[in-house]
Amino acid sequence: MAFDGITIACMAYELNKKLSGGRISKIAQPEADELLLTIKSSHGSFRLLLCASASLPLVYLTGTNKASPLTAPNFCMLLRKHISGGRIISITQPSLERVLRFEIEHLDEMGDLCRKYLTVEIMGKHSNIIFCTDTDIIIDSIKHVSSQISTVREVLPGRQYFIPDTQEKSDPWTVTEDLFISRISGKAAKLSKALYTSLTGLSPIAAEEICHQASLDSDRPAGSYEQEELIHLYRTLRRFLEPIRTGEYTPSIYYDGHRPIEFSCLPLTLYSHCRREAYDSVSEMLEYYYAEKNTLTRIRQKSIDLRKIVQTALERNVKKYDLQSRQLKDTSKRETFRIYGELINTYGYNVEQGSKSFEALNYYTGELITIPLDPQIPVQENATKYFDKYGKLKRTWEAVTKLLEETGMEIEHLKSIQTALDIALQEEDLVQIKEELIQSGYIRKCASGARHPKITSKPFHYISGDGYHMYVGKNNLQNDDLTFRIAKGNDWWFHAKGAPGSHVIVQTNGDKLPDRTFEEAAKLAAYYSSNREAEKVEIDYVEKKHVKKPGGARPGFVVYYTNYSMMIHPDISEIRQL
Repeated sequence: MAFDGITIACMAYELNKKLSGGRISKIAQPEADELLLTIKSSHGSFRLLLCASASLPLVYLTGTNKASPLTAPNFCMLLRKHISGGRIISITQPSLERVLRFEIEHLDEMGDLCRKYLTVEIMGKHSNIIFCTDTDIIIDSIKHVSSQISTVREVLPGRQYFIPDTQEKSDPWTVTEDLFISRISGKAAKLSKALYTSLTGLSPIAAEEICHQASLDSDRPAGSYEQEELIHLYRTLRRFLEPIRTGEYTPSIYYDGHRPIEFSCLPLTLYSHCRREAYDSVSEMLEYYYAEKNTLTRIRQKSIDLRKIVQTALERNVKKYDLQSRQLKDTSKRETFRIYGELINTYGYNVEQGSKSFEALNYYTGELITIPLDPQIPVQENATKYFDKYGKLKRTWEAVTKLLEETGMEIEHLKSIQTALDIALQEEDLVQIKEELIQSGYIRKCASGARHPKITSKPFHYISGDGYHMYVGKNNLQNDDLTFRIAKGNDWWFHAKGAPGSHVIVQTNGDKLPDRTFEEAAKLAAYYSSNREAEKVEIDYVEKKHVKKPGGARPGFVVYYTNYSMMIHPDISEIRQL
């Protein structure tokens, strides 16, 4: 779920329990749009991260410290002057807005007790951290917003602070049944969109979930629903939000395999097919989720250059393959020219000179065919001419067939590298893929004497439910190592049929494998293939001794002639990784 009003409501509940009454002992501004507050309360010492980044605004408690600049920014110095040592009275959320307000009690320059508000707005590119007086006059903000930037609201010192109501949404806590029905039924948009555009704090995912729990089609126009159905939707909304009011929510991350796809403090039945992992706090959930997301994003960014090299080579080879296919198609009449030549030699003795064609019996098919002739040359020379055409096209066919096979194998090789880049989770995985590209000639070798990065990437290692070790190659070089150096003859080998992907090896230790282990290994082969998004994937599996590598073949390329197959869903959420 997005960092919406529901998540912020749960965060407010959590922060109140841990930080209320605590004192702000340290204020730092590690980034231009980020604050890190150290707060000491009766529950312990906490670091609170407040981030107003346009791309990833966040609020959560973290155990990680960040280096601060040598000279503190002006906003940081202002906060230190006013609220350093201040006591947090409460943390509130207006309505279900994406806003957190920290009410802070402190002593002013005269020693008098006064209160200030530190407001964090989590609103995408409009996110901000705003410091106000107790009468909501803005003292300063981490981002200044003038009338030239926004005509809705200025965020500048001396201006009155307010939350702009640009979309006129209703408060989910106070909206009545009649108002809810009138607002939803009056919209032509689909039901889920009508929900999140009518009520404060709901994200599209939350709206989809409410529709799903109400067993209503979220894509159907809202105005087409009967009043009884909308009453049912309203009651489902109230039930959906109730755990927030009572604090009985469960922060969870939903995983597709090992990839985090969504987080939520409330159950998401939309993702009932995914693995769900619960966390003790909203902060822990967010830190884990964004840490894993950031890892995937960072690897994606670091692999951009490699992806560009592979994509460029792939596009070039696909164009070459299309051209060669057309050239091969142009040779399709070669056998016809050979037959014409043979039939002219057989029957041409009684054809008059100067004829433009003649009919002859094709003794290969038993049919009469018409053979075109060049009347300007003797009949027998027509045969020679057809044989010359046949010879030329045959030589072209033989050469292009070989080239077409090589180009097709190169395309498959490049697709397998693309799949390896999708699988990569760490920087050392990219080092080995780069080494393969160097070996394949797509990247130039380093100059002699230059240091080569050490390859430390290792295959994924899983343990089956029956205790058998299963290994998954992350790239073609690891696939070769697994299959031909690590695996023994009676170990089992798995691979997605007709698709780029990993070799999966199950070590049998001489045992007969249980059916469950076969299925788990097949799931791994399906998940770590280019077909991982499919509902079912066909998997070939065979004992390793039947898998061979042709001489001169590209890394990861193997052949086998006797195998078993199964169809499997690529869900590895229940398989334990070591």
